[in-house]
Amino acid sequence: MNFLAHAYLSFGEPKVLIGNFIADFVRGDLTKTYDAEVITGVKLHRAIDAYTDSHPEVKAVQELLKPTYARYSSVISDMFFDHFLAVSWDQYHDTPIKEFSQEVYRIMTQFTIDHPFPLPEKFNIAFDLMVKNDWLMSYTTIEGMKQAMKGMANRTTFESKMETSHIFLQEHYEEIKAPFHRFFPQLVEFSKQHLEELKEKV
Repeated sequence: MNFLAHAYLSFGEPKVLIGNFIADFVRGDLTKTYDAEVITGVKLHRAIDAYTDSHPEVKAVQELLKPTYARYSSVISDMFFDHFLAVSWDQYHDTPIKEFSQEVYRIMTQFTIDHPFPLPEKFNIAFDLMVKNDWLMSYTTIEGMKQAMKGMANRTTFESKMETSHIFLQEHYEEIKAPFHRFFPQLVEFSKQHLEELKEKV
C-alpha cells in the first residue's frame, strides 16, 4: 500500500503515523533516534507491506500488470489501491478525505518542528513534494494518478513505463476495483490486530 493507506492504517495515532510514513526511509537500530510509538509505526508499516504482498487479491492484480510493467507491478498496484481507497473514502472513514489529508500534513510538519532528531533527508524531500502537490488528494482523480505515476517514472533507475499506467488503470478499472474492495477490509482488520499486538510488546 502507499501513503494514503498507511495514513489510514495508523488509526488516528500521530506517532504511529510518523513511523508508518518514514518506514521505507529508515534502517537498523532506531531506538536512539525515535521513541517506542514511532518504532511501532515502522514495524506496523512493514507488517502491512508483508501482508499486502502475500495476499491473493493483490497478487491477482500484480499478475494482470506484470506483462506490461514487470518488476514495477507491485509499486503500481500499491498506487492503484490508494486510488480506490481515495475515491471510495467515505465508505471507509468518517472524516472527509480533504480534512484527513490536511491533518496528516499538519502532524508530520509539527513532528519535524518538535522532534530533536530530523526525519530522514530522502523522506523530507518526498514529504515536501507530497504537501506541495497534495498527493493524498491527488489520488482521487485519474489526472492526479497520471502526474503521480509520471513523477515516479522519472525517479526510477530503469525504464518502468509507469507514466502510462493511468491508461492501464482506466482500461482495467473494474477489474482492479473489485479485488481492492475484497482486500482492504481484511487489511484493516489485520492492521488493527497487529497494532494492538505491537503495543502490548512495548
